[in-house]
Amino acid sequence: MPKALVIGSRGQDGSYLVELLQAKGYELIPLTRHGVDGPLADRYPSLLVNSANMKNLLVAERPDEIYYLAAFHHSSEEAATDELDLLRNSFETNTNGLLDVLYATMRWLPKTRLFYAASSHIFGEPSLSMQDENTPINPVNAYGISKSTGVYLCRYFRKQHNLHASVGILFNHESPRRADRFLSKKIVKAAINIKQGRQERLILGRLDALADWGFAPDYVRGMWDILQLNEPDDFVIATGILHSVQDFVANAFDAVGLEWSDYVIQQESLLTKRPVALCGDAGRLRRAARWRPETTFEELIQIMIKAELNGER
Repeated sequence: MPKALVIGSRGQDGSYLVELLQAKGYELIPLTRHGVDGPLADRYPSLLVNSANMKNLLVAERPDEIYYLAAFHHSSEEAATDELDLLRNSFETNTNGLLDVLYATMRWLPKTRLFYAASSHIFGEPSLSMQDENTPINPVNAYGISKSTGVYLCRYFRKQHNLHASVGILFNHESPRRADRFLSKKIVKAAINIKQGRQERLILGRLDALADWGFAPDYVRGMWDILQLNEPDDFVIATGILHSVQDFVANAFDAVGLEWSDYVIQQESLLTKRPVALCGDAGRLRRAARWRPETTFEELIQIMIKAELNGER
């Protein structure tokens, strides 16, 4: 029975990955910011990610695979925070924790395979309309900067220490488990609240902003596919299709039987410079593992609406 350590097991991606691995018969070590979940919780209480703790955990449990999904991400929907704190928190989780895991894996369990969840934010504001693994890394925010450093760390341990460390460059992916502070969940909840008479309007900023939106369970399937490959590498995980915020709004309101334009207001004070549309080319992963997204944009929104109506996550 294979064994996997999932770091960040309570997040959107981590929870779906745990379910996927359970279905495949894995023995699991789910690690959260509070420690190990499940039967091993008593053995590893309040386990923080650092090299000493990772040594003890790896030597004792000997996982075959490690998935580093822990992330600190300040959503654009959240209130502004102190920039120094934002950078420190981003590096602490997205970079320093990864370094501790990479070093401990290299030192104590060098045959273990590791996956790191990076982000399309590493590309910043690219000049080409589609981004792939050869697109220059040029981040413009704290999340992208810290995730970019994580990518370089994986490449370093892969090339200098022959560690099987792969990177998934994940573009936007949503699900019913997305936190309420994110735009997709805000839209879904508003559509339902308005339909049920608990809210009158939804106020948004740019409706013409574009994103490459996928379904989280499809993306965690890609994570597993990547670690089954013989050779480690960097892989874009994306749909390759752009949709606007207005498209998302229209589909969500249509799913509850409402005309979006009757209830959605684009507020001028919230308008900013139109963000660069990041759209991923997952051709390398398709060729290497035959991975493809199975859920369409419209199906994703229907799934989110249905789950919200039923109180599911």
